[in-house]
Amino acid sequence: MNIAPFAVEEWMNAWEEGAVYNIAETCVDSISLTELATLIGEAPDVFAKGLMEQRMTYGHIVGAPDFKEGIASLYKTVTPKDIVPTHGAAGANHHVFLSLINPGDHVISVAPTYQQLYAIPASLGAKVDILRLKKENDYLPDLNELRKLMTPQTKMICLNNPNNPTGALMDKEILEEIVAIARENNAWVLCDEVYRHLSQSDEWCPSIADMYEKGISVSSMSKVFSLAGLRLGWIASKDTDVIANCLRHRDYNLISCGLLDEYIAGKALAHKDVLLARSRRIVRENLAILDAWVASETHVSYVKPKAGTTALVQYDIAIPSYELCEAMYKKTGAFVTPGDCFDEPYSFRIGYAYGTEILKKGLAAISEYFADIE
Repeated sequence: MNIAPFAVEEWMNAWEEGAVYNIAETCVDSISLTELATLIGEAPDVFAKGLMEQRMTYGHIVGAPDFKEGIASLYKTVTPKDIVPTHGAAGANHHVFLSLINPGDHVISVAPTYQQLYAIPASLGAKVDILRLKKENDYLPDLNELRKLMTPQTKMICLNNPNNPTGALMDKEILEEIVAIARENNAWVLCDEVYRHLSQSDEWCPSIADMYEKGISVSSMSKVFSLAGLRLGWIASKDTDVIANCLRHRDYNLISCGLLDEYIAGKALAHKDVLLARSRRIVRENLAILDAWVASETHVSYVKPKAGTTALVQYDIAIPSYELCEAMYKKTGAFVTPGDCFDEPYSFRIGYAYGTEILKKGLAAISEYFADIE
């Protein structure tokens, strides 16, 4: 299987560890297990004792019951039997494609987005068409374009909501129209929803798994719940064929997720409201900081994110994004992701939820770099 280099991950792998101001990180500011215990109202020594008493078996092969019940509580109609735990959302996306997509299938994916959503089906021999999200449309899909791309052979539409890197958010009405288009062709809709629940307002963020009988939701404990170290994600779908196919493939390449990981995730999800309140406070306060900086900085512009932890910032300096981001990193320590990782030239992605002070200092460093090259 030949696959294109994963541009974002290769960039992060090469530069992240030496960053002074890491504003490329996409998770909400990570927490320790001690912090988690405090947030959920459990004494750290009691929390630790529970971990130490776990016997190192494979655990529940198809997922710990309290973990799956916690996941189901994030949806309106999904039940534990509709959930397949995976190794992160990256593992979930990969698993869906390996389980459902065959050579010659037609797949439509939005872009810019996380590269998995189009590179993996292409590597499996699918014909992939890109539905380009444009700044002039606030990075929301043009549904007339989607209709033109659909064919009787379309097997799957791939979405990302909220969107990475732009922070665009498709509302219920847009999703309902996409569902109607997919239903006409009996196509699956896969939606990477790892930033779901991180909106800038308080309305419920709908999931494709609740809205469509062939909807497939992918998410994880990493971004919203600040627990990337667990490496836990999931596939959620009410389509019994999806679940059966994913479980069949899972026996070959996964078997089970980590027992300790699921134990911790189950406790976190039992107190999801506390963790979500923390995460929403961070993204809302930090986006206000980013928004003020964009307004004050003469060289940049953006479409203000509606949700998530990332923003795609355009700049007006005639330097390609890889070159600019590397030079800025080496000169100031400010670490962002080149827009060309997403085929978006003369831009960079900022992750604004990692830490408030880091964000402020990183933005100041970018301003300093721009001032020096004017």
